[in-house]
Amino acid sequence: MRIGLLTEGGYPYVSGDARLWCDRLVHGLAQHEFDVYALSRSQHQEDEGWIPLPRNVRRVRTAPLWMAEDDEVALGRRARRRFTECFGELAAVLCGAPGASPGSASGVSGAAGRISGSASSVSASTSNATGGAPTSEADRFANALYGLAELARDEGGLTGALRSEAAVRTLEGACRAPGAHRTAREARVPDLLTVAAHLERALRPLSLDWYEDDGLGAVDLCHAASGGTAALPGLLARHFTGVPLMVTEYGVRLRTHYLTAPDAPPAVRSLLAAFHGRLAAEAYRQAEVVTAGNTHARRWQERCGAEREKLRTVYPGMNARPFAEVGESTDCADPDTLVWVGRVEPAKDLVSLLHAFAEVRKQAPRTRLRIVGAPAGPEGTAYLGHCRTLAAQLFPDEAEGPHAAGDNPVSFEETGGPELPAVADAYASGAVTVLSSVVEGFPVGLVEAMLCGRATVSTDVGAVVEVIGGTGLVVPPRNPRALAEACVALLRDPERRARLGAAARARALELFTVEQNIEAFHGIYLEIVSRAPVRRGLLDGAGEPLPFAVPAEAHVSVRWTAASPDLAARSGPGWAASRPVRATSPLPAPEGAR
Repeated sequence: MRIGLLTEGGYPYVSGDARLWCDRLVHGLAQHEFDVYALSRSQHQEDEGWIPLPRNVRRVRTAPLWMAEDDEVALGRRARRRFTECFGELAAVLCGAPGASPGSASGVSGAAGRISGSASSVSASTSNATGGAPTSEADRFANALYGLAELARDEGGLTGALRSEAAVRTLEGACRAPGAHRTAREARVPDLLTVAAHLERALRPLSLDWYEDDGLGAVDLCHAASGGTAALPGLLARHFTGVPLMVTEYGVRLRTHYLTAPDAPPAVRSLLAAFHGRLAAEAYRQAEVVTAGNTHARRWQERCGAEREKLRTVYPGMNARPFAEVGESTDCADPDTLVWVGRVEPAKDLVSLLHAFAEVRKQAPRTRLRIVGAPAGPEGTAYLGHCRTLAAQLFPDEAEGPHAAGDNPVSFEETGGPELPAVADAYASGAVTVLSSVVEGFPVGLVEAMLCGRATVSTDVGAVVEVIGGTGLVVPPRNPRALAEACVALLRDPERRARLGAAARARALELFTVEQNIEAFHGIYLEIVSRAPVRRGLLDGAGEPLPFAVPAEAHVSVRWTAASPDLAARSGPGWAASRPVRATSPLPAPEGAR
């Protein structure tokens, strides 16, 4: 099988999102071939280079999202009219304005309908059967998007057009149109320029030459490693060549967009949220399967338009080998030590952890706390300094008592140092691992502690409860007293700690390893390709079409219907629904369908 892996700001670059799990996936499925289509985010990312690629990666094609060179494509009068119609319709959908005039609507629909081969079914599914006009907001957005894609293919690119003054004026006209949302009508010139620039950046994949028969048209399946812009090439490959699409999101990109740029003007936030929402819904609608990394992300996907029947949960796969020695050992370096491991940043709420530890020390004076991790950027560095100051205030050096003078019960350390050479050693150094976050997606550090066989105390955020599954204690976030009580309960009960740690390790080995992740994706790949194979014309040795290579029945859409009410009742609602199904083999239809 040949997989087209679509990434944005990650694999195969040394730094970025989704790099690690994509690398494990490609190495784990050595029996399949991979073509990587990567969108880079910065010059620095490209300068860092790629990670070593395995032999089953046949090719890598990249394109920058951080810059756009003018394609120098001069649109003619007819092409300019097509662009205005398509981009105007897309902007009207974002602004909530009603559809364009009949002439313009037919122009957009006609632009979105000029496709060939197996992709014609895609256009038919997004237009009205009677007149070709879009019937819903989703259809209007899809027709406008694919109309722009076809124009870019015909003209050689749309970068210049999307950056032009005409695009800004078209967007302004949509915002000022009768029926547009109030926030859109309030957009000023700087807001329009910001939105137009963002749309140009997000739509740069329209101008790429990735969608020919020797590009994404040659793969059996497109797998987008995230939603948003990374899924756009997969949508276009499906539109032009009929290649099935699969979307994986370990963090829902639409949710991430909602949480960014909170200080932007309302008009900018409204228009960009509408665009990303429509793009996500279109990717979910056209994908054969949509996978999430946890139930929390899966609920977000369903709320944003994904059909429940398409959704699957595939947990991130982690390498369990580095934690095997610690997990299989029953020894504990210090039964009176709490351990926190992760990136130091405000979302981890180490302030609440320090206040909770002050309560723990009142009941268990011998307890120590090890905070292990590096700061995340300048904000993390400032936060680490604040936490060090707070720890010095809460736990001043004691001249008397169980600790010698100058010895603070809270230590701040980093992995990789001479005294702490590996992450597994950090978990091995304590009896209980603590997670105090107020925002969390999939808690990787929590899974690492589980693989080490450690009892855990966590806050109820993100996918924590789903990951823990009853093998640890969970408390409300921003509640130092509850966090302290849970820690004290485990510190005073070694047998309970041992039971929870063993159960946690067994659960992590069953659900969160690289092996289960690769096996799950392999099964989904086979399912999609068997259910939606790509129809390609076969050629002989001379490059000529091979007659009768594919049975005629493989190209005929048929309707399976029940012959009688009794048969329909016996066969169930799925048989009697008379829904269209593409035939995949030359076998004759059953008697009831003839």
